[in-house]
Amino acid sequence: MGTHYDHLTLEARCAIARLHEDGQSRRQIAAALGRSASTISRELKRNQGVQVGYKPGYAQEQTRARRWTGCRLERDEDLRNTVLDGLKRGWSPEQVAGHLKQQQAKTTVSHETIYRFIYAQMRRTQDGAWRSYLPKAKFKRGWRGKPGGSPASFIKDRVSISERPKTADKRHIPGHWEADLMLFSTYGQAILAIQERTSRLLLMTRQPSKAAQPVIEQLIAWLGPMGEDICKTLTFDNGTEFALHYRLHKLGIKTYFCDTHSPWQKGGIENAIGRMRRPLPRKTDISVMDPDTLTGYVAAYNNTPRKCLGFKTPAQAFLSQVLHFKRESICRPSSA
Repeated sequence: MGTHYDHLTLEARCAIARLHEDGQSRRQIAAALGRSASTISRELKRNQGVQVGYKPGYAQEQTRARRWTGCRLERDEDLRNTVLDGLKRGWSPEQVAGHLKQQQAKTTVSHETIYRFIYAQMRRTQDGAWRSYLPKAKFKRGWRGKPGGSPASFIKDRVSISERPKTADKRHIPGHWEADLMLFSTYGQAILAIQERTSRLLLMTRQPSKAAQPVIEQLIAWLGPMGEDICKTLTFDNGTEFALHYRLHKLGIKTYFCDTHSPWQKGGIENAIGRMRRPLPRKTDISVMDPDTLTGYVAAYNNTPRKCLGFKTPAQAFLSQVLHFKRESICRPSSA
């Protein structure tokens, strides 16, 4: 039977340092700790600093440094080259590790080991180029947090989309609109867009900035003349450009906001903006674009047959809604 040997812990080293400073002999220290005298003698000899003497923390670090022989990727050159070749091809560490396992390679490695190896190389060599081996080329592992909280907490009189009338969800009843800003590569350039959910009619115009004041003024100019039958609700995301939404309440328009980080809840306008990216890609410089050009793009959109409308155009569907409400108002009996 072989002899079982337990490594000294940091607590044991603290006790050795305390007893050694008190002038205890090595045999006395060994007896107090239940260790052999040779263990205490070897510990004091190997892990004692020339200038600092015996310090528990220093001794612990010295022992750890002697025990570490490098990770598998540092010891095995062939394995390291295979892994780096896979990373150079654009594979993720998980794909490289999985491929090695599938190929039943003689030596395999986990994706965690690959990540640790790359980041250890960055620290040891002080060379940030090692991160280019990773798909996202991050300097540090983990999720990149977003500074600050959601703008939703700063929007006055904000009402959640969960309180919006259920009739708006199924698109059967007209008068429910969605709004958003279409942004571009050049900072500050934006187009305000709104869409009626039932007819898919789209209105767009260039904005001087993302500021809330010009946005609300344009919304009032569009929706004010329509009346409550044509415009019942308007749904936004949580951008601060819609912070003055409550001014629409005077027009009888109720406003609602998507949940935070959930723009898909106003999928109609998101889809419309996606379609308008075809003539207006993000790199477009709208400052040099003639206003009639944008009007032409919107007109083309509103006059394109849509399968969801039975191949009517949004303009035709919206016009039928307006005519319907006009007939209803004419036929509605006047109050005595």
